[in-house]
Amino acid sequence: MDTILDIESSSSGDPNKRDLPSMEEIDAEESEEARLRAERRESEKEREDAQRAARVAVRDATGASSATGRRKTSVARVTIRPGDGAITINDRSFDAHIPDINHRGWMIRPFLVTDTMGLFDVDATVRGGGLSGQAQAIRHGLARALELYEPAFRAALKKEGMLTRDSRKVERKKPGRKKARKAFQWVKR
Repeated sequence: MDTILDIESSSSGDPNKRDLPSMEEIDAEESEEARLRAERRESEKEREDAQRAARVAVRDATGASSATGRRKTSVARVTIRPGDGAITINDRSFDAHIPDINHRGWMIRPFLVTDTMGLFDVDATVRGGGLSGQAQAIRHGLARALELYEPAFRAALKKEGMLTRDSRKVERKKPGRKKARKAFQWVKR
């Protein structure tokens, strides 16, 4: 490793001879980097605007939008159409199918985020899993259906993380273990 004395002696005493770039060169390099960053930002913004413009509402002849939501092992097929806010799940009322108030709150959250509570009738068919997974699968499907109905809702729903599929599932039990990770009790002797 070079010491300061080695560096000074290698420059042979000439104060004008340096290995470092001048301040003008550093400033020019920084301004070039800033210009390139600005160009990249601008091109990214143009691409996002083009994608946003390409998103159009997807509705059928009756004005309904459908989407699929998933959570754990539950799969929900959700259809929304303009109406008075009636929610039907597996041909049963909202209250009868999901008795837990917390699960109901998860389910209607997309309407609260987009401020559309009571403006859509919801018809959902959900299979698999338990009540928690089914409620969250319906929420995922509702968020996707709202985005298809009105692409302007995408920003609010995405910010709340409702368009993202929660991929967590129960880990399988492993052989030689009590559960997925828990080992049998270890005995020293």
